[in-house]
Amino acid sequence: MSLSTHVLDAATGTPAAGMTVVLRADGRELDRIVTDADGRGRFAEPGAGVHTLTFATAPWSPFYPEVTVAFTVTDPQQHLHVPLLLSPFAYSTYRGS
Repeated sequence: MSLSTHVLDAATGTPAAGMTVVLRADGRELDRIVTDADGRGRFAEPGAGVHTLTFATAPWSPFYPEVTVAFTVTDPQQHLHVPLLLSPFAYSTYRGS
């Protein structure tokens, strides 16, 4: 199983490079990454269950200092991609491929 993310700054149309993102399960930190120049990052294999990704968005958004996305891993063999589109006063996420 692999897990990745891609963060885009929708206000500027550029990747959110240098953003810290933390992967957690059951209140435990499993991994912590910093997005690369393209706003992308890969995490350690999370395994089955409910997980969260917490994005440190304060440098990109004056309103949302962080964004937490909860998701469920049902098939540990499947690749999951959890993108975040961010603007100063809004964000959206979806299950990517």
